[in-house]
Amino acid sequence: MFGIDVDYAMLHKIYANNSDAGRYSPPECMGTKKVIVTGDPDPKHISTSYVERANLTMRMQWRRFTRLTNAFSKKFENHAHMVAIYTVWCNWSAFTRRSE
Repeated sequence: MFGIDVDYAMLHKIYANNSDAGRYSPPECMGTKKVIVTGDPDPKHISTSYVERANLTMRMQWRRFTRLTNAFSKKFENHAHMVAIYTVWCNWSAFTRRSE
């Protein structure tokens, strides 16, 4: 849809092999590699911050999907409306932060 008009890059994280570490211990990040996929993105703005924050926010909102919580929707219609409201709010607030 947007073609080459989009500036897109990825940040690849390089992790150590922690076979002797505990099962739930996160591996140590040994470094990063910035890969430009398309366009001409500014290298100083290539990061995982936006994606990690979006993942955390969505994970916190997923309480709605589990039973026995005060956010659980008994009716599917209410659940669908709440997910739509959350999606619009999340995208709108992200858009307004970027435009400031």
